Amino acid sequence: MRDEGKLNTLKEQLKIKLGTLSNPLEERLTTTSLEKLNELTLNTFNINSEEDVLKIIH
Repeated sequence: MRDEGKLNTLKEQLKIKLGTLSNPLEERLTTTSLEKLNELTLNTFNINSEEDVLKIIH
């Protein structure tokens, strides 16, 4: 099951952290499993680039 609230919050946090999110990354986040979104949420403070995000969700 998807949690749109979690996804939207995570996107906002990543925008604050990274400045912007590319369209491909936003689309990728939309199709990412809830498990990976949870992992990404736990690692928000360790993320410094879109590449860091992709490493976690792959």
